[in-house]
Amino acid sequence: MVTGERTSRVRWFLVFWLFVLSAVSYLDRVNISIAGGAIVDAYHLTDVQLGRVFSALVAGYAVFQTVGGHLADRFGPRRVLTGGVVWWGIFTALTALVPADVRGALWLFVAVRFLLGAGEAVIYPAANQFVTRWIPVRERGIANGWIFAGVGAGAGLTPPLITYLMVHYGWRSSFWACAAIGLLAGAVWFIAARDTPGEHPRVSASELAAIQSGLSLQMANDQSSPEAGDRNRVLVPWRRVVRSREVWAVTISYFCYGYVAWIFFSWFYRYLAKVRGLDLKASAFYSMLPFLAMLVCCLLGGTINDRLTQWRGPRLGRCGLAAFAMGVAGIFIAFGSQVHSAQLASVVLAGGAGALYLSQSSFWSLTADIAGGSAGSVSGFMNMGGQIGGAVTGSLTPWIAARYGWTASFLVAAALCLLGAVGWLAVDPLNTLTEARSVDPPAQRKSASGRSRSAIDY
Repeated sequence: MVTGERTSRVRWFLVFWLFVLSAVSYLDRVNISIAGGAIVDAYHLTDVQLGRVFSALVAGYAVFQTVGGHLADRFGPRRVLTGGVVWWGIFTALTALVPADVRGALWLFVAVRFLLGAGEAVIYPAANQFVTRWIPVRERGIANGWIFAGVGAGAGLTPPLITYLMVHYGWRSSFWACAAIGLLAGAVWFIAARDTPGEHPRVSASELAAIQSGLSLQMANDQSSPEAGDRNRVLVPWRRVVRSREVWAVTISYFCYGYVAWIFFSWFYRYLAKVRGLDLKASAFYSMLPFLAMLVCCLLGGTINDRLTQWRGPRLGRCGLAAFAMGVAGIFIAFGSQVHSAQLASVVLAGGAGALYLSQSSFWSLTADIAGGSAGSVSGFMNMGGQIGGAVTGSLTPWIAARYGWTASFLVAAALCLLGAVGWLAVDPLNTLTEARSVDPPAQRKSASGRSRSAIDY
């Protein structure tokens, strides 16, 4: 390396662009919840039928999570994510093409949104595979914090953007605009990204050394080998994955997480307008608050995650933070559902959404840590659990509300937050799925039961 060479920061530009793609993906998902009232009126649907449309997207997203993660493991995050963006751009546009007078419009919406969800399924497993290849362990919390801050950014921008387009150009125009934004963002990703830092012409030798020194030993060897490549990467056998207590614990916890999060994505705008009695503009404003809280708390949670992990280890930094955050989220959501003022209830429930997203980076950082080269598949399996929770929310939440009231719907969500927090107590972050050891320092230890476990460089 030449003395005085300027260190590049390509990995952080790509993390930022994953933030952009994350925002776009949620713009494409949440737009229909804002346009839902217009669609209900135009197609003579009920809230329960609209819930089926919401659930269709999440069902497609859930079903293809593991497939999307496996594709990212095999073919790399650059191509897989680009293909996904093109796919979901097409089906976002097709949502606006369902004719108003066609018979069976409900099932056309269900089919289109299911296929949209299938395309979007690749984004976070592919992003986690990118994190595994590009981001040192010590930086994974904040990297995932930025990526998932895109959720809050995209979902937070959706109400005012979609409301403006609906008022001035009709609800269909919002889907055309979202599709165009997505295709443009995907083109930039394809041009700028590479599957590994060693393949990128703009990565300096010093940045490459910093990245490789902080990866697991297996990943560093894969990328430094002359035969390095997606097809040659050793993947964790699925038998080992499905037998892992850690994988099942975070998957169950992420089911609870997904159930709660999708109440905000699918129903919060309608809840404020229909139940709390806010007008269109007020609903658009107050429905932004949970997503802005998600954005801020994703970044805050990622930072706390890394610092606690370096200070006290991953048990506290990854697991303890997540359990605490989900428990606090449950308290906020239970309390917010009881508040009489619509404005105050919006603020308190937004606090619950923010607390929930303090835990977000823990889920994805942990799966990157324990799964190595199979991070896409394992995180996809976990995210499948989260999206099944979201699919259940789409249909179950209005059903509970119709029979027992909206307060009961939020209390169910609060109880699931507490269950998700308990799930993290069963996770041992040092119980990795790979045979890899850390680069610095290399160490192994035995558990009380005698199983060999890998220590990761935190």
